[in-house]
Formats: sequence, structure tokens, C-alpha cells
Amino acid sequence: MTSKSNDTGVLVTGGTGFIAQHCILVLLNEGYRVRTTVRSLTREAEVRENLGRGGAEPGDRLSFVAADLCSDEGWTEAAAGCAYVIHGASPTPTGTQASEEDWIRPAVDGNLRVLRAARDAGARRVVLTSAFGAICAGHGPMTRPFNETDWSDLTSTNVWPYQKSKTLSERAAWDFIAREGRGLELSAINPVTVLGPVLGADYSHSIRLIKNMLDGQPGNPKINSGFVDVRDVADLHLRAMTHEAASGERFLAIAGESMWLADVAKVLKARMGPAAGKVSTRVLPNWLVRLGALRDPALRGSLPLLGLNLNATGEKAMRRLGWSPRPREEAIVATAESLMRLSGS
Repeated sequence: MTSKSNDTGVLVTGGTGFIAQHCILVLLNEGYRVRTTVRSLTREAEVRENLGRGGAEPGDRLSFVAADLCSDEGWTEAAAGCAYVIHGASPTPTGTQASEEDWIRPAVDGNLRVLRAARDAGARRVVLTSAFGAICAGHGPMTRPFNETDWSDLTSTNVWPYQKSKTLSERAAWDFIAREGRGLELSAINPVTVLGPVLGADYSHSIRLIKNMLDGQPGNPKINSGFVDVRDVADLHLRAMTHEAASGERFLAIAGESMWLADVAKVLKARMGPAAGKVSTRVLPNWLVRLGALRDPALRGSLPLLGLNLNATGEKAMRRLGWSPRPREEAIVATAESLMRLSGS
């Protein structure tokens, strides 16, 4: 913690999340009072321990409220007295039987609950953690990088329930601001694959991408993705929260150009030495990935992405908000190094 201090309160929803915890670290470092929501207060100790790994000992400058996106309970208390809200919480249904509605309804309703609570509490602005999935899905091959004017095409048959939920929930948020916001401002951050220092053992899907490589997965599907460091995503949330030019705008968060997964593996091999001894740089043929998807439901969602270039540009955030993300290679290496620290290796 720095010696900075002020009385401005910020609500960060979903305090157990990877991006949310790094947002909390940035806010505490800037001297804000932070309140965060968790579905169960039993996870407060875990969140505080993770923040300690990130270098923060917030004491009473961080408080917790129990609130669930699927229920109205707790949100009035959570938003009370907060000038800003960073809304990163997103329900993730579990199990192979989760329906599309299980993804979409909680995401849409959850966004609206948070926005209503922020508006009614007199907050100035909400920064919504959306996703690249609200931008890139259903388009097929692109001849230019994706940007903030793009929205996922939900008429396509190649849109996953996650991408559909992110698209519809962000659309619902903008519609709410237009119709019922009563002066509440909104900005949206749309990150690509988020890597960087892991603070705890509750990995996100993005982190498992690197973990699986380090653990020796036999090769890499021909999948392309943009990458960005979570510390830069948190910095962009802070800029979107306070910068006048951010109101009413979306911002894509990506560092440099996108990469094929095999090239990510090559970065690990080149930069991590013996620690990357199990990493394979092999590109798996598409037919083999399709065959594997017949047995592994987790692979099925990646099939529409095989061979697609998903390049995007973060130029808008750099130009308008002065954002300057670290190189994508640093994010890849920082992820691997933090995973090794957590495992004690």
C-alpha cells in the first residue's frame, strides 16, 4: 500500500475473480476505499490472502458484502456510498448439462441488478468488465483487426453460450443506461485472453491455457488469440473509471497482435528454460482436435475457432486514455512464473 488516501468509495463486484482482485490492488494503491462482493463471506480470508500476495494489506480500507447476481439481496448495501462501480462478477454455470439460458439469464439480470443499485446509490460511473466474446463471435474470417465497433453476430450457429451471454448482457447494460440510467455513466472493457500474475489457486480458464502447456499437453490446436496482462487490464479499468473521455465508450484490451497457441508455447520454451521442459510447440492437426472433441466436451467449443485469425486492436484505449500495456510476452512469462511460485517449484 502507498500512503495515498482519500474517502472515495469504489465497489468491485466478484471479489474472488482474477481481474477483480487486480482491480482491487490498483484501487488500493491509488488510495481508494474499496468494497467488494462475494457470494459467501467465508471467502473473505482467501481474497485477503491473495491480495497479500499482490503486495496489499488493506485492513479496514477493504470491506466485504455478501451478494449474488441471481438475487436482489445485498446489492443496495454493496453500492451505498460508492462513487464508482467496477462490475466484473459474472455467473459461470457448471456441469455439461448447463443450458444456454443458464448462461444468458443470470448474466443479463446480474448486470441490470448492479446497474440499478449503482444508479439508486448515486454512483457516477460503472465500468463493466465485458469480454472479447461480445465482439468477435460469429464473424468468420476477418480482413482487418477487430475493434470496438464490432459486436458478435448472434445469428451465427458458431456462437458459444458464453459469448452469447457476454454479448446480450453488455447490450442490456447499454440499453439500461439509455433508457433508465438517469445520468449514470457507463464504460465497458472488452479484454482478450487475460494472463499475468496469478494470486491464488482458483485459476481462470485463461490461466489454465498456460498451466496445461507447462504440464505437458501433447500439442496445440491451431487457435489464435490476443493476450493482455491482468495488471494492464486493471489499469485500464481505473482509467475508464476516472477519465472524462471514457464515458459511454467501449475499450478493447489487447497487447500487440494476436498469437497462435504454438507461438505462445515457443515463448515459454525460450524464456522459461528448464521449467518449460514439458512444453510442446507441436501444432495439432485440425482432424485430431475434432476427433478429440468427440470424447472431450471441453474441446467442442474451440472447433469454430480452428484456423481463424482473431487479431484485434487496442489503439482506442491507447489514444484516448493514454493506456500503455506491457508486451504480450511479459504477460505469458509472468503467468508461468506465478504458477511456479504457487506450486512451490
